[in-house]
Amino acid sequence: MAKLFILVGGSLGLLGVVFGAFGAHALKERLSAAGLSSWETAVSYQMYHALVLLFVGLWLLLDGPASLRYAGVLFIVGIVLFSGSIYALVLGAGSWLGPITPLGGVTLIAAWATLIYSSLAINN
Repeated sequence: MAKLFILVGGSLGLLGVVFGAFGAHALKERLSAAGLSSWETAVSYQMYHALVLLFVGLWLLLDGPASLRYAGVLFIVGIVLFSGSIYALVLGAGSWLGPITPLGGVTLIAAWATLIYSSLAINN
């Protein structure tokens, strides 16, 4: 799982840079200020959580607690649901995706809670 989280975290980080550049250059003239702000929020959340996913993978490599596996999966699902739904909404997907964004946010909160829970296993 550690390798998977590092691979996915790195990939999501790479895509975060690509999506950020796409928003700044290709979408700048096409989106409203609100749309561009939403895009930037999605990119920011994706990048923050991609970095945390790398951290989770590295911690697992150092024999971190098994609960980190749940945190990693929750971070991946949360990024896809939260940032992915915002990207889709900004690009004109149906409004039915609107309720997916807060579900992604709740999933990210659960991931952070699981990360905190995992820290309780540290014996220092």
